[in-house]
Amino acid sequence: MHRFLRHLPTSSLRSSRLGSNTSLFNSLKPTSSYLYSRTQPSFATTFRFNSSLPVTPQKTWVDRLPPKIRPYLYLTRIDKPIGTLLLFYPCAWSITMASYALHLPVTTPLTYISLCGIGALVMRGAGCTINDMWDKNLDKSVERTKERPLASGQLTRQDAFIFLGAQLSVGLAVLLQFNWYSILLGASSLSLVTIYPLMKRITHWPQAVLGLAFNWGALLGWSAVGGAVDWAVCLPLYAGGVCWTLVYDSIYAHQDKRDDVNVGIKSTALLFGERSRLILSGLSASTISLVSYAGYLNHHTEAFYAGVGLAAFQLARILYKTDFDSRESCWKGFTGSGWAGFWIWMGALADYGLLLAA
Repeated sequence: MHRFLRHLPTSSLRSSRLGSNTSLFNSLKPTSSYLYSRTQPSFATTFRFNSSLPVTPQKTWVDRLPPKIRPYLYLTRIDKPIGTLLLFYPCAWSITMASYALHLPVTTPLTYISLCGIGALVMRGAGCTINDMWDKNLDKSVERTKERPLASGQLTRQDAFIFLGAQLSVGLAVLLQFNWYSILLGASSLSLVTIYPLMKRITHWPQAVLGLAFNWGALLGWSAVGGAVDWAVCLPLYAGGVCWTLVYDSIYAHQDKRDDVNVGIKSTALLFGERSRLILSGLSASTISLVSYAGYLNHHTEAFYAGVGLAAFQLARILYKTDFDSRESCWKGFTGSGWAGFWIWMGALADYGLLLAA
């Protein structure tokens, strides 16, 4: 009961002290699917959130820009850079590990890490545009997404389609800076980006498809600096990245599990349910094992494994602290999982730096 009382205005509390118990009790009756009684299926009872208040959009730096361009920027989620970083880190891992293995001068990784950084920013935005074009009607029924530009009517699908063409053109311009092997490899990932929104309608594993798309850079980065993919190293690195995506995006999906049930969206959050912490712990262990194995095959030294160790600690801390029934906690867990990717990169970068200094 106290979790409802804390959201009531002070005047309501005074009224309750004066004896308006019946009125107060009526005001606390659930009016939507936010709450579930014990008489309902146990599957639904896992979806009790700490707050029944609606999600209020927060002001960001985008709101200080001209009104005409704001919807397009919000469409790309540029105000939430975590998505760009999650797409960028596998590229950075691969480029740095390839530069270490091939003893390349520092100008090479600097050039391609910069290009991949720009590409990650643009293509993450393009992916969000594609996702929102698919999900326009679904987003209207989800509390957290109903204010997105397409769902709220600020932009039309035609506006988004034209904007998507511009985004893909910039992405292509970046990709054309690479060798032909990498151009073909990079272009082949677009099919995964396109079908991802469909997967949440037909399978509980859309996070796996997202992982296949978001970690493509683990293959692309190596081919960009080496001319071709070293599959022996890159496949376990790629698989480790996919497991990592399943961890952070399952945490992310827990934010919307209540609304997802109502509108028919599937996710690993719904599939794993109360076993989420245990399953995500196993996936985290797989991430660390596979990335470590890639490092072993690439002949890395202790500096690399120190970075991987910090990544393991970060994932363990996130899974220990995250409350899967709290939107706020899940968002923090999602963003905090990104630090695991950062520490893996720092380990690879430290090893490469030691090689250059030797």
